[in-house]
Amino acid sequence: MQCAERGEAALLLGHGAGGSINAPDLVACTRAATAAGMHVALVTQPYRVAGRRAPAPARQLDEAWLAVSQNLSDEAFSGLPFIFGGRSSGARVACRTASAGSAVAVLCLAFPVHPPGRPDRSRMDELDGVAVPVLVVQGERDPFGRPEPAAGREVALLPGDHCLKADLEALQRAVAAWLTRQLRALST
Repeated sequence: MQCAERGEAALLLGHGAGGSINAPDLVACTRAATAAGMHVALVTQPYRVAGRRAPAPARQLDEAWLAVSQNLSDEAFSGLPFIFGGRSSGARVACRTASAGSAVAVLCLAFPVHPPGRPDRSRMDELDGVAVPVLVVQGERDPFGRPEPAAGREVALLPGDHCLKADLEALQRAVAAWLTRQLRALST
């Protein structure tokens, strides 16, 4: 956990399918969130904790995520509003669980719209199903596709691909600005 000085809200961030919580974009996002006044919990999925590389089925990922968020809500982040987020697979989990976990917003880093070269296997229903404000930070050349802005959904396109490493400062600025707006909205 990374704690902010004020701690007006909590951001839960999940990693991508083959990655870890040390991904450069998650680290930059954590910096932006703590500077904006949010506590951050970087969540390692249980399959990674168990030493496996391949993700568990979506239902198991979602159940584990909701269990972690409930525990944090009951303990360390009691009484705080939650923003769910993650990169790639973690962003999908955040979208699917936002409603059940009472998230007030969702932050998606490199949302995988479809598998590379397979636009016929769209995952947009997961993103479109989110009923709270969403920010998607996407690389301009992401082979997993890129979503369009929509009602309640902002899209920040950055140089680079799915890794989002090409301009971490731009990522940090985009995330900080959006999180600051979300915090302002929560305080009104």
